[in-house]
Amino acid sequence: MEQLRTIGRELAMGSQGGWGQSKEFLDLVKSIGEARSKAEEDRIIARELEHLKRRLADPDVPRRKMKELLLRLVYAEMLGHDASFGHIHAVKMTHDESLPLKRTGYLAVALFLDERHDLVILVVNTIQKDLRSDNYLVVCAALTAACRLIGEEAIPAVLPQVVELLAHPKEAVRKKAVMALHRFYQRSPSSVSHLVSNFRKRLCDNDPGVMGATLCPLYDLILEEPNAYKDLVVSFVNILKQVAERRLPTSYDYHQMPAPFIQIKLLKILAVLGSGDKQASGHMYTVLGDIFRKGDTASNIGNAILYECICCISSIFPNPKMLEAAAETTSKFLKSDSHNLKYMGIDALGRLIKINPDIAEEHQLAVIDCLEDPDDTLKRKTFELLYKMTKSTNVEVIVDRMIEYMINITDHHYKTEIASRCVELAEQFAPSNQWFIQTMNKVFEHAGDLVNIRVAHNLMRLIAEGFGEEDEGADSQLRSSAVDSYLRIVGEPKLPSSFLQIICWVLGEYGTADGKYSASYIIGKLCDVAEAHLTDDTVKAYAISGILKIFAFEIALGRKIDMLPECQTLVDELSASHSTDLQQRAYELQALLGLDKRAVESAMPADASCEDIEVDRNLSFLNSYVQQALENGAAPYIPESERSGVISVGSYKSQEQQETSAHTLRFEAYEMPKPSLALATSQVSMSTPPTDLVPVPDPGYYKEDHQTSRSQPSGDAISGEFGVKLRLDGVQKKWGRPTYSSSTPSSSASSQQATNGGSYSDGGGSTSSQARESSYGSKRQQGTEISAEKQRLAASLFGSAAAKADRKAQASRKASKENASAEKATASSAAPQPVKEQVIPAVPPPDLLDLGDEPVSSSPPSADPFSQLEGLLGPASATPVVSGAPATSTSKAPDLMSIFSDDVPTGATSGSTDPALGDVNLIKGATTAAAKKGPSLQDALQKDATARQVGVTPTGNNPNLFKDLLG
Repeated sequence: MEQLRTIGRELAMGSQGGWGQSKEFLDLVKSIGEARSKAEEDRIIARELEHLKRRLADPDVPRRKMKELLLRLVYAEMLGHDASFGHIHAVKMTHDESLPLKRTGYLAVALFLDERHDLVILVVNTIQKDLRSDNYLVVCAALTAACRLIGEEAIPAVLPQVVELLAHPKEAVRKKAVMALHRFYQRSPSSVSHLVSNFRKRLCDNDPGVMGATLCPLYDLILEEPNAYKDLVVSFVNILKQVAERRLPTSYDYHQMPAPFIQIKLLKILAVLGSGDKQASGHMYTVLGDIFRKGDTASNIGNAILYECICCISSIFPNPKMLEAAAETTSKFLKSDSHNLKYMGIDALGRLIKINPDIAEEHQLAVIDCLEDPDDTLKRKTFELLYKMTKSTNVEVIVDRMIEYMINITDHHYKTEIASRCVELAEQFAPSNQWFIQTMNKVFEHAGDLVNIRVAHNLMRLIAEGFGEEDEGADSQLRSSAVDSYLRIVGEPKLPSSFLQIICWVLGEYGTADGKYSASYIIGKLCDVAEAHLTDDTVKAYAISGILKIFAFEIALGRKIDMLPECQTLVDELSASHSTDLQQRAYELQALLGLDKRAVESAMPADASCEDIEVDRNLSFLNSYVQQALENGAAPYIPESERSGVISVGSYKSQEQQETSAHTLRFEAYEMPKPSLALATSQVSMSTPPTDLVPVPDPGYYKEDHQTSRSQPSGDAISGEFGVKLRLDGVQKKWGRPTYSSSTPSSSASSQQATNGGSYSDGGGSTSSQARESSYGSKRQQGTEISAEKQRLAASLFGSAAAKADRKAQASRKASKENASAEKATASSAAPQPVKEQVIPAVPPPDLLDLGDEPVSSSPPSADPFSQLEGLLGPASATPVVSGAPATSTSKAPDLMSIFSDDVPTGATSGSTDPALGDVNLIKGATTAAAKKGPSLQDALQKDATARQVGVTPTGNNPNLFKDLLG
């Protein structure tokens, strides 16, 4: 009867799936597998998550059922959905005493959390307790979780226990302890640097699994410091020999290969230790030969071991027998029908030709077949091999093939790499000048704007400097061929910007050098380039500079050249351009046309692009001028670091940076208030009590003319007489668009105005760069060639003994100088001009209804209009008089009601003042021009704004409103 009950329970479990899972879980997996769209799958998971959230909230869920709910939760999160509500339940399950539940909890926690999660702190204590458990399965589960969850900060908490587990009697625990220490080393090398010797000890472990796990941390350590582990070469060779001789248990075999992954790791380690070490390499030759002889090419894992042997042989000290065995194995890879094996063969061949280039000649046709294979990955790998094989005898064929392939690909990253390689090979192995120019033209024409601009500058430098030989005729021929080719190409559409810059520069520099083309013809071509690229300011700048050079060269030779109509149109257009650079170039051209022959020769010398320019950084040519100015009474120059109380130019340079950070949080402390200076002793005390707060007007609302700024005290000086004041200078506007703030010195009693000027020198030079970054594109690749064509192509790529002798007799010209001369730079400096005092013209009054940007004001505000209005109520004797100010005659007080009349009196200027009002200019900004009569919307708004400024609302019903207010 009991047996029947057991069979019934097993049948019931079988109906539920065979592993104790409920029908609900199996239905969930089935429905997700049958989902026809991602949206349908998301709906299924969303319903499942809602169901799991309700079930997990139930406190009476059985532990066995909780395990299934967590597995369903893991399933949902693995599909990319958020199941964070169940993470705490996984943490709780790690505390369970039941081994299946604890392992399920650790599994869920390792998948849900990482080392930076907040809940990890709750798991560390559990891991510490489980590492001391008597059940080795619990210890293994804790070690597995520690590799995933223990971060750099928590390593010291568990490190001593992990080190103790290295001597655990169970091999599974020792293996996982080694893996945990390796993980700790990867996260924090300094935390386990004193425990490195433990890895050496575990290398001699009796269990192959522990030994194999130790190879991984030792490989990382050997990469960091190979010399410290040279003594282990013999040990590694012995281990590899035992593995190759099948002395390990058969449980470590994979596809009948003995411990292949241990062999691969050992070969990687030996390749690092034997690099450049003849003695260490001598211990490896025997075991490497045994692996080659016993190698199995029938399985992928066997081919992987053989490939790793080839990599090892190409890294250690070379041996002829080993190179022969590696070449034979490489030949088998290249002759295989599998693309994967061909890829391995091409890569292995690229490693071997670094040691012996003749190995590639044995596989000419195999390489050609890979070059024409439809597999793009294999084709790219073959181009890498050809790049390594390039020399002066085969550079033409290889570069042409690379350019043809560059046209067909759409990967911009790889296209840039191919173009860069073409440029590099052309510069190093160019057989002739003509071929070099044509190759570079193809690269720039087909690569588009992906070519780095430094490559264009480098090409211009090469054309200007030549090939570094004494033969000037060859350099002239190079430039002439460049001009001819560019004149043929310049009319083609959709040329990249960098290529057009090269064309304009070469035509302007050498277009008329040999007399083959007239100046008018070259100028017309450059004008066509500028007109065809109206939106590219850089191309237009190069074109106008080329035209300027041609005019300069013709004038220097005494030839008269007329301005073409299209050239005059271009100059007029650029003179009114929004680009200041284009404007300057256009004005320079117009100024050059008015100079004589001698001046033009000095300003634009012929073929001066390669000359080294000496830059006088100390500006010694100005010494006589400075000495003469000092003798005439000029103030000596004060370095910026020694200036005090003077507004430096640096404050204006930093204003732009302050504006950019105006909308960010500022945490610096406020500046401590500085005491204001008192007025002159002749100033009469005002009637306002000294304890009142005097409003300081915003400098943007009140502007004073030159006379007022010199005769009136500033707002700071007046407020200093009153006592406390609100410091509003430099405060930016908080509402509306960001504006410039007027920066005024804290001590503004002085009426001195500082005028800051600066002369800037702009230096330009030819940019040179050794980096090769470039271009793309060419013609569609041909189909499969016949055998004879393949043989001719192989002969051109690899050559033969006779071909070598013939081709070596030809002189190959190097396309670039490796050690280029120092970068050339031009610097222009302008002598400082004496600063002339200028009168700031009055501006119209601001519209107070406009909430836009405040006007920029760099001068201190005039006297406070509110304090000056008090003179209207008091006697005239209360008017303050500034010491040193010129006396003014009494004039008629301004009629305040005239601002509401239709006729504005003429002749009102900002300079007219009234001493009774303390130079109150209520209608600020009125100019000397007479206002027009008649109603006008602009005049009405201006009057309304001015009236609001003085606090009066105009109205037609009460024309005597202001008189009533003042009595």
